[in-house]
Amino acid sequence: MKKRRWLNVCALIAFAVGCGLVGASARQSQNPQQPKPQPKQDDKTRPAGEKQESVKTEQIVTINVRLPITITDKNNRFVVDLEQNDFEIFEDKAPQSIVSFVPQSNLPLDVAVLMDTSNSVKPKLKFEKDAAYSFLETVLKSRQDRALFATFDSQVELHQDFTNRLDLLTKAIDKVKAQGATRMYDAIYRVCEEKMFAPTSQGRRHAMVVISDGEDTESERDLKEAIDIAQRSETTVFVISTKAGGFFGVQAGTVDRKEDKELKRLAEDTGGRAFFTAEVIELEKSFSAIARELRSQYLIAYEPTNGNYDGKFRQVEVKLPNHKDLRIRTRKGYTAVPPRTTSASQ
Repeated sequence: MKKRRWLNVCALIAFAVGCGLVGASARQSQNPQQPKPQPKQDDKTRPAGEKQESVKTEQIVTINVRLPITITDKNNRFVVDLEQNDFEIFEDKAPQSIVSFVPQSNLPLDVAVLMDTSNSVKPKLKFEKDAAYSFLETVLKSRQDRALFATFDSQVELHQDFTNRLDLLTKAIDKVKAQGATRMYDAIYRVCEEKMFAPTSQGRRHAMVVISDGEDTESERDLKEAIDIAQRSETTVFVISTKAGGFFGVQAGTVDRKEDKELKRLAEDTGGRAFFTAEVIELEKSFSAIARELRSQYLIAYEPTNGNYDGKFRQVEVKLPNHKDLRIRTRKGYTAVPPRTTSASQ
């Protein structure tokens, strides 16, 4: 009897289990399992073809190349009455279309004054300071224009960031002393990289005045790197050497020392000029000439027909086909690298 009851209980349990399995199967057939959501793809998980398409889009981004251009006649007087159709622009000998033309540029100016404060300039430091005061007072005519002041010896030091306040710049210049070696190329590179690419400097003209009495003795960067960063940041470099004997050294073509030739190349390849001075009055004349030139430039922009940023140097040439007697000064080219979106500190 007990045995029969036990068998009946087992039969009921088996029946209940069987019904449960059938019900579960029925529910599964009515509600098929949904596929699991796929994780969002980032650059590391995106299919190869999709990633390549993104890279291709970046490669065809183009930016305008801006050229500050100085035009002078045979008497070295500035010519400021030319029009856009007087100019022709070539990049690697290919003609380019001008997209912007501003005569006697009214764009606000950012000018960096870099002063050599190495031991060798001690006897000249006072008149260098006096000339720098005069230059900044002349250049900062508009409240839109700004200047910074930095020095280089064994260190590169920013004493006053961009400002339109002459009193702050004067105070910064007053405090400097001469000491140590000379790191001129490092100073040029650092100021261009950290200040001329900065978002606050976009849409402005960039110029740099370098005052030094001799060769670079301690830089990690070299002349080529200094020229390259100046060209890429669209910075016109003016060099004032206080060591050579006479104001007309470079301008008369009599450049003897290797250091003089390098300073001349630094200036000319970036569209500026090199001055050689021996006395205070000549230094002031050099500064005055730079100030006049910055007020007399044309600013022309073009969008390169070659949009491939391959890291190669592009040669730029400006012509005045109907004014062959005039002299043209601008930077000689630039290295085609992808445009920056931030400064180095960007």
